[in-house]
Order: sequence, then C-alpha cells, then structure tokens
Amino acid sequence: MISYVRLILKRRGRDDLANCDMKKLLQDFKTFALQGNVMSLAVGLIIGVAFQSVVSSLVDNVISPLIGVFVGQNFDYLEVEILGATLRYGAFITSVINFFIMAFVVFMMVRAMNRALTRKKQSHEAAQEPAEPPRVCPHCMTVIHKNATRCNACTSTLN
Repeated sequence: MISYVRLILKRRGRDDLANCDMKKLLQDFKTFALQGNVMSLAVGLIIGVAFQSVVSSLVDNVISPLIGVFVGQNFDYLEVEILGATLRYGAFITSVINFFIMAFVVFMMVRAMNRALTRKKQSHEAAQEPAEPPRVCPHCMTVIHKNATRCNACTSTLN
C-alpha cells in the first residue's frame, strides 16, 4: 500500500512527499488524530448532529404547525411550479428556521464559554497581583508591620 501511495505521489509531481518516510508520516497523523483537541472536536460534532435532529424535530413537529395555523397550511407543503419545476419554498423556510435556532444555541454556548473564560482569567489575574511591598524602618532597615507606630527593633517613632 505504501509503495502504491508513493507511486501516485511521484506521478503527480510530489516527489517531496513520495520520498518521505511513510511510517513516520502515519505515526505523526496518529499522534495528531488522538490528541485531545481532535477528540474534543469529534465529540462536539457528534453531539451537534444529535442536537440538530432534536432541533429539526422541534421545527417540523411544533413550530411549523404553529406557524401553519396562521398561514392556513403546513410550511413543508408550500410550493410553486415554474416552467415544470417545483420549488418547495416551504421546506426552505423550515430549513432557515432550523438554521436560526441552531445559530442562536451556538451563539449562547459561545457566549457562556467566553464569560466563563473571562471570569477565570480575571480571578487568575487577581490572584497573581503583587502583594504590597513590606514596610521598612528608615532608621534600622528592619521590616515592620504596616500599621506600626514604633519600630520593635530600634524603638524609633515612625510616621
């Protein structure tokens, strides 16, 4: 199989790829494909497809019939015939409604993630703020408490 791939690459003028070590290339691809980001993307895609079916069912079985009550018929059956071609614009309107619902849900998820990341970043920055520098006695250079009125080492009066 590897020699067949090399032959195809050479025929297409890709000698740079044909001469590379295919086993290393496959190992690099395996490492890339099993990284956390790719796996998270795959899980997100699967959940998105499942959610799309829920949204489609909501639009087809709840929203379109409710709108159809006002229009007088179900949106899915709205169509017009032009020069022998049937344009099902009702199905298109249903798809547009599906799109807007999905776009709104994705927007709300991204918004929630951005807010969570902003809060986390702010709390992380607040935790990293430098502490107030210690107060030092101007006479003996000993570190003293910030509210002290006398130095406990040299007993000098402090401002």
